[in-house]
Amino acid sequence: MVIIAVVIVYFALLFAISRWAGRKATNATFYRADRRSPWYMVAFGMVGASISGVTFVSVPGMVVRTQMTYLQMCMGFILGYVVVAFVLLPLYYRLNLTSVYGYLGQRLGHRSYKTGASFFLLSKMTGAAVAFYVVCMILQRFVFEPMGVPFAATVVGMVGLIWLYTRRGGVKTLVWTDSLQTVCLFAALLLIIYKVTTDMGMTMEQAVVAVADSELSRVFVMDDWMSKQYFWKQFLSGVFVVLVMTGVNQDMMQKNLTCKTLRDAQKDMCTYGVAFLPANLLFLSLGVLLTMWYHQQNLPIPAVGDELLPQYIVLSSQFPTLNSLVSVVFTLGIVAASFSSADSALTSLTTIYCVDIKENATDERLRKRTHCMMCVLFVLVILLFKAVNSTSLLDAIYIIASYTYGPLLGLFAFGLLTRRAVNDRCVPYIAVASPLLCYLLDYGVGQLTGYRFGYELLMLNGLLTFVGLWVSHPAASDGRNIL
Repeated sequence: MVIIAVVIVYFALLFAISRWAGRKATNATFYRADRRSPWYMVAFGMVGASISGVTFVSVPGMVVRTQMTYLQMCMGFILGYVVVAFVLLPLYYRLNLTSVYGYLGQRLGHRSYKTGASFFLLSKMTGAAVAFYVVCMILQRFVFEPMGVPFAATVVGMVGLIWLYTRRGGVKTLVWTDSLQTVCLFAALLLIIYKVTTDMGMTMEQAVVAVADSELSRVFVMDDWMSKQYFWKQFLSGVFVVLVMTGVNQDMMQKNLTCKTLRDAQKDMCTYGVAFLPANLLFLSLGVLLTMWYHQQNLPIPAVGDELLPQYIVLSSQFPTLNSLVSVVFTLGIVAASFSSADSALTSLTTIYCVDIKENATDERLRKRTHCMMCVLFVLVILLFKAVNSTSLLDAIYIIASYTYGPLLGLFAFGLLTRRAVNDRCVPYIAVASPLLCYLLDYGVGQLTGYRFGYELLMLNGLLTFVGLWVSHPAASDGRNIL
């Protein structure tokens, strides 16, 4: 009951912020927050929005299998955010875009525009549903399952709450609610780290030394280029992941485009980009501490990395040194992390459908109907994922991104790096063929050599799309270069 009370108080705060931010809201407010957001609030909130419930569950468990090598990708994230801040943001602000895919329409053509928007809808709907699946799974395990509530009802209830507090203010509401959720997320993370440390009889200083000395704290892999954890694969993958999952991602860019000026947006982007490295270091350090706790209690390490932290929460009730506070804090952190990413996903999906697919940004009734429709689809995709998932949640999101964001990477790269025109009619077919060809290559190479592509699949997918666009119009032309 304590968990339910905490969650109720948390949502009461979200609704209060929503009512305040949604005063006198219009369609322009829903989509662009009237371009009046303070950059520091956007930056702070974006840290929480970027760190989903998947990060909260999956990243600590990654140390069991890959140590701290994930930090190599986080280093690539920083360079990626710099590129987005100083290459893409100036372009978006100069064109005064509501949707970033409007660039594709102006540079490549109408079908390219529709293709980019459609691939975003597919990728964001699936990726965000995977991420939000975490909070539903955790709440089901700790709260609703003992009460006899079915998982489907949990999902419907959680998505319904998101609809309630985002339906009026849209992205303006998110700028402020994300800040609250970021505070809750990191408060929960730090409290869990403190609790695990003290229950092992350590001071925080001793915990820092123990993590640094652990064999699980290895960061760099420079000696095996075949490994998926090889430094340059991880680093470059990190750069390209940011380019596609932030730079050409309406979900992430929509809040950045609400800043008052380009300079404010660049400060916002660089600030939260740098914050990714220490934030993920904290999550990975928690993973190392958890493995130490399991060893101290003579308990087996969970076979699935995603279970490392949740299993600790379950086992904590069996030890007198731990108490229900851990479960409450953990649940609050998961809820904050997951809702901060799911609410912005649903808002951006509504924006893309109304602005890009229907090309009607002024119809308020269309926007309200679309927002409801996206919530229903969100529920259905979550339930489908529960039925078929058999891999790490974080890996699942990056696999989805590799196949669905690759064509977006290729489209934007072609528009920005060349002056060639494309055969606009062929673009949808090229965008569909590229991920299919990637899948066949991955399968074929795996069968022949045993090597399977990792996150570098995203770069290969983008390259195939780029080549397809290049050969679709073999003669050089004076295509519209609006960079």
